[in-house]
Amino acid sequence: MSNRRVTAQARSLPRLVYADSQGRIYDHPALTMAAMNGPQAVLPDGIELIPLPEGSRLFTIPDTPPVAWDSRTGRFITVEKAPGVRGAVQAVSAFMAPGYARTLLPACDYGQKQVHLPLWSYTAVGWDEQRDCFVVAATQVDDNQNWNPVNYDDRTLEPLVRQRLREIPDNRLLEQLSRCAIDYHCFAAKNLFYRRWEAPLPTSPVCNSACLGCISLQPSECCPANHDRISFVPTPEEIVEVALPHLEQAPEPIVSFGQGCEGDPILQAPTVAEAVRRLKAATSRGTVNFNSNGSLPERVQELCDVGMDSFRFSLNSVLEERYNAYYRPKGYSFADVTRSLGIAKKAGRFTMINYLISPGVSDAPEEVETLLDFVAKTGVDLIQMRNLSIDPHYYNQAMAVKGKGIGIYNLLQRLKKEFPRLQFGYYNRTRENFYPPGFEQGWPIA
Repeated sequence: MSNRRVTAQARSLPRLVYADSQGRIYDHPALTMAAMNGPQAVLPDGIELIPLPEGSRLFTIPDTPPVAWDSRTGRFITVEKAPGVRGAVQAVSAFMAPGYARTLLPACDYGQKQVHLPLWSYTAVGWDEQRDCFVVAATQVDDNQNWNPVNYDDRTLEPLVRQRLREIPDNRLLEQLSRCAIDYHCFAAKNLFYRRWEAPLPTSPVCNSACLGCISLQPSECCPANHDRISFVPTPEEIVEVALPHLEQAPEPIVSFGQGCEGDPILQAPTVAEAVRRLKAATSRGTVNFNSNGSLPERVQELCDVGMDSFRFSLNSVLEERYNAYYRPKGYSFADVTRSLGIAKKAGRFTMINYLISPGVSDAPEEVETLLDFVAKTGVDLIQMRNLSIDPHYYNQAMAVKGKGIGIYNLLQRLKKEFPRLQFGYYNRTRENFYPPGFEQGWPIA
């Protein structure tokens, strides 16, 4: 991109935002918002800048100066000093509301970063003076309003938790989920006590992956995990005791194995299969979903045989070397994951990939071409575009990212063009909504 074109683009872009040591946020009167695709500073395209969605949050990147575009010099600069701030200047990031896929990372001098950043997803943010609002580099991929934070009021939650615990005493799974709902503010766990929508069924204290960004188990020298992992395997009776009332009584009911507070439920497949067999014998209502790394194809077949409705397999990349660098699999290979997807698809189950996206990795040219081939070969029904929660600099180094990608927005356009019936989203779906109106006609490219 020529300097002349960059300068013209920058005139219409938002201002840099930055923070002082107390977390107070300012917008810069002269510098333009920049962003990063992988390790490379870029100017956002106007089409990918949207007003900060309701339910999103802003936070600082500690002791790390921002990078901005200086139209006076025609270059990207590290901002060490800024108006209104006496001491050091800190970069600002957005944490996106659910349903939005980030398209660019915050622009800052990661080389000066002193800490391993917590397990959040980091999104580029600026201040749009004309619209009088913060804007972020993101695009909406799911408009399911069930997960809007306004639907979750802890003032009404705690009495329901106490009531459910009285109704089903001595159930370890319910006790675990009460902590998830109250202490960790898990929306899915809260749904269980509100008896609505999607509720979680964690089952596994162990995993056969050692993910760099695991949110339930991290080595002591890394950043802390977001919450504690379940420490036991619930019995089929405990699972059914929690899940059956939800399936029978909740509106739009889904129960999902494979949650953030556990390892991988595929290692407890016999227990899960027995619970699902009992649930399917007891009710025809609701959807039973299985979130997993998909590492054991024979276990996926076992779960298909007892009537599991849908499967979501997690991937950070369809390039085996990058998959291995993130998941660090123990005793399985990327080929096993692909086989699991094929088994579920052949059995007629709704199949999804939980695609953990990060700009510069997910939209790298070699990743895009391999992903197109992967979708063609597997026939996956839906891609959940999930923002990977991890320190961006740490992740880029682990993935050996050198240059920039084609852009997450452009990646979506390529996929929609090549596969008109491929669906996109952020959340799991009920059986009634696996193939919504418009599916056969494909999705608009805009």
